[in-house]
Parts: sequence; structure tokens; C-alpha cells
Amino acid sequence: MTIRIGNAPCSWGVEFADDPRNPGWRDVLRENAQAGYKGIELGPVGFMPEDPAILADALAEHELELIGGVVFRAFHDPALWDDVLDASVRTCRALAAHGAQHLVLIDSISPRRAPTAGRADAAEQMGKAEWIAFRDRIAHVAKMGAEEYGLTVGMHAHAAGFIDFEPELIRLLDEVDEKHLKICFDTGHHSYAGFDPVAFMERFIDRISYMHFKDINPAVKADVIAKGTDFYDACGQGIFCNLGDGDVDFARVREILIENGFEGWCTVEQDCDPTLPDTDAVGDAAINRAFLQSIGFT
Repeated sequence: MTIRIGNAPCSWGVEFADDPRNPGWRDVLRENAQAGYKGIELGPVGFMPEDPAILADALAEHELELIGGVVFRAFHDPALWDDVLDASVRTCRALAAHGAQHLVLIDSISPRRAPTAGRADAAEQMGKAEWIAFRDRIAHVAKMGAEEYGLTVGMHAHAAGFIDFEPELIRLLDEVDEKHLKICFDTGHHSYAGFDPVAFMERFIDRISYMHFKDINPAVKADVIAKGTDFYDACGQGIFCNLGDGDVDFARVREILIENGFEGWCTVEQDCDPTLPDTDAVGDAAINRAFLQSIGFT
């Protein structure tokens, strides 16, 4: 298997399944294929049909493979554990039904962390007992996905959650069994957090099972960090720019993957606000695909 390039519904602004701003799921599949991709993520569970037959027919119509799915829920909040577990089980079932490989876990945005996204020195930290319970909730879902559904589970650091900054991700990896939890590495969020994605990849490539390709506009990043801008407002301001236009060195990212024999999917994610008049999701998707081809990704 070689490196394959996919995309995700978040590049069409789909963050939550019930958001009335979402485009139609069939439109996302069609435009994803039109932009030159052969794979796509599930998006938030419930956005695409949970009836396997319906989704399988639509994927086949556009010659698309389902790559994986994301559980973007509040692992940090014990009061929302039932919601986290429900989304996790439903996502696992959907992925298993279509032979998809990657279950991605993301601690969603916390009001306690939102004002300090990108500022590790100012971010509130969990106490010991809270961290242990938080870690154990992640470990529970990771073990379920790996052992009960045969999925490859990756932790994804995300701005404004409690796994945002590099030391937090490393701490989690040190404390959760590697056979259950690997890394879904997002180049853009690592840069947003104030760390060097290339340096992290060079150090932890053996634990990276899946990649999210995202680029960061450095001027917008500096502005939103200085102002404590809400994550979704930052998306609307264009913090996630087209690949190659930001501060991530994708040529070196590719070299690291090739040098270490990485195989499988790398998925483009360009979070955006679909309601803004200048949003052109399919155009950006095509530009990102062309950029990746220009630096050697086929």
C-alpha cells in the first residue's frame, strides 16, 4: 500500500451532525470526488446515513472509500460521558460496517480552555484526579475501538480542548497502552498550539498511525492567539488556509513519511465556516489536492 490522500466533511464546514448550515451529505461526497479524492471520512456520526446499505451505495456511486471517523466529544466532562460513549459506539459500528480503519478521538472544546488556545503557558491544567479520570475515559474508548471493532485508534490534539499542547499529548501516550492508542497527527493543530509539527513527527513517527493535513496562516494565528479569539471565529477568519500557503513544511512532512515507510491514508482537513460568502469548499479541496500532487503525493 502507498500513501493515499483523502478529505473530510469538516472541509465543507461540517463540525456537528445537526448544524442547519451543513451542506447535504450527498453533495459532500460528490464534490469530494470531483476534487480528485478517492477517500473521505465519516464526519460527525449522524451526518451521513447510519444505514450501511444507503451509505455504501453512495460511496460506490462516487468511487469513494470510507477512511475513518472522528469522535469529537467532551471527554473532559464526566457529566457528558453517556454522550461520548454513545457517539463512540455509533462511530465504531459505522466504520466497521464499511471496512474503514481509523477511529480518531478528540477532546472537544472546553470553555475552560477556549480563551487560551495556542497559549500553553496560560492554559488551565487539570488536577491529578481529574486528569486520571479524563485519561481513563479516553483509554476506555480506545480499548473498545481496538479490541471490539478491530480499528486503529488515534488521539488527535485539538485547539481549546484538554489535549491541545504537545506535552499533554505526550503524557497521554505515555499513560495509555500503545496497542490501544496511537496518534492521528494534525499538522495544523500542532502549529496552532505553538509547537513544531515537523520536529514532533521526527520524534514520534513510530506511533503515528494516521495523518490530518492542515495548514495555518501565521498572521491570523498570531492575531487570534493575541486576542483569545474563539476557535470557530478563528476558522471564519481563515486561520486554516490552503495547503502550502501557511507555516507547515509539507515537503518535509512527506519526506518523513516516506523515510519511515508510512502507508495508508493522509486526510486533508480545512475547517471552515460554510455560510461565509467567500467559502469555496470544493475549490479549496481541488487546490489542496493539486498542491499535494505538486510535492510528490500521488
